[in-house]
Amino acid sequence: MCGRFAITLPDDAMARAFGARPANDLPPVPRFNVCPTQPVASIISREGNRHMGPMRWGFLPHWYKTETDGPLLINARAETIAEKPAFREAARARRCLIPASGFYEWTKDEEGNRLPWYIQPAQGEMLVFAGVWQVWERDDRRPATCAIVTCAASTEIAHIHHRMPVIVAAEDWPLWLGEAGHGAASLMRPAPEGALRWHRVDPRVNSNRAEGSELIEPLEA
Repeated sequence: MCGRFAITLPDDAMARAFGARPANDLPPVPRFNVCPTQPVASIISREGNRHMGPMRWGFLPHWYKTETDGPLLINARAETIAEKPAFREAARARRCLIPASGFYEWTKDEEGNRLPWYIQPAQGEMLVFAGVWQVWERDDRRPATCAIVTCAASTEIAHIHHRMPVIVAAEDWPLWLGEAGHGAASLMRPAPEGALRWHRVDPRVNSNRAEGSELIEPLEA
């Protein structure tokens, strides 16, 4: 699962990395506690051109009458994405990339308290999550919405959580975006060993109102 993440890179740096044209209404950065239903930067490819724009994190299937008409779909399981009615068409034709600086997962202590961890790239400044997207049309509204694809956690972080976002390496971006033919399903696998590092962070991040760079700093013993 992926339920919170951080993104600290400037928009222009992200746009250059992806070779994408940025929209004018991207959500502000840095953000250290991105939560479901908030807008996130997402990269799509249309007719050979990449575009980076905002999407609501929380996929809305076309049959939802309102934004709360069903479960909040922030993640799509890699194992069933091609079969689930909500995601199967998007998995074929509407895939996106979602940049992040790191993401949060939680363990519990003996008293049941939630203990947050921040997981980030072992090298470099950016993780890129596999995503799927959908435009949800109601009345005069047409918000673009997305979900992050998840898979079984890699062995090295499975002690924190049994699921993790699918992380797409730069050389595989064209395949996930549909620019390099078929075979995107082969990318839905855990990150390779050694690709990530992690540390405990302050439980203040448990609140969706918390913000600030101190949220991703290692928790002092």
